[in-house]
Amino acid sequence: MSDQSTETDGDGTATETEATDRDVRLIGHRGCADQYPENTLLAVRESAPHVDMIEIDVQRCGSGELVVFHDDELDRLTDATGSVSTTDWETLSELTVLDSDQRIPLLVALLEAVPSETAVNVELKHEGMADEVLEAAGAVDNEVLFSSFSPTALRELRERDADAPLAFVTNESPESSRSIATDLDCVAINPDYEMVLGTSFVADAHDEGLAVNTWTIDDAETAERVVDAGVDGLFVDRWDVV
Repeated sequence: MSDQSTETDGDGTATETEATDRDVRLIGHRGCADQYPENTLLAVRESAPHVDMIEIDVQRCGSGELVVFHDDELDRLTDATGSVSTTDWETLSELTVLDSDQRIPLLVALLEAVPSETAVNVELKHEGMADEVLEAAGAVDNEVLFSSFSPTALRELRERDADAPLAFVTNESPESSRSIATDLDCVAINPDYEMVLGTSFVADAHDEGLAVNTWTIDDAETAERVVDAGVDGLFVDRWDVV
């Protein structure tokens, strides 16, 4: 497990090393969603001792608060129905996640629950949250990486903070994805793991100065293959997969 970086040679060009010589950052996807109720205070507290970074999802609910919840709809993770975007916080705050007693948290509460030595990847599910997300992240001492599938959401962050570390999340078109990431001055690109296997994706991203964090790794064999491909980080649903 390591810092978010790639090795470079004397002239600053990113270089690949053998998997056995590389430290790869372990990232708990939704707080290790196969082991704990995802995106909850319990998940981040329990997974934090075992990972370098915890990934969480943020979106705006019907009454305007920023909540940590992945799905657009409530029915997979709770006993309620309807969309997060049309449900007010008073209602959401009473719901529990899966078969646990854990409730849907506000972004500010979840960030406060992460130990300061553990990094956080805040994935923005949509645009229109930049100011509040940056404010929430600025209130904690953790290293925070901001990511999104939405170039617009990332651009809003960049316009408000020239130094905010950004990552573009993608599962299509390697060339255009790298172009978006470099245009937004991202520090990383987060692709579906299938995009890095048997391709030049990692080397090309490193040539652009981008770290590569790949998702979502469910077994040790796949983990070994993507590490061999040169990635810098693994999103995992179980911290014991590697």
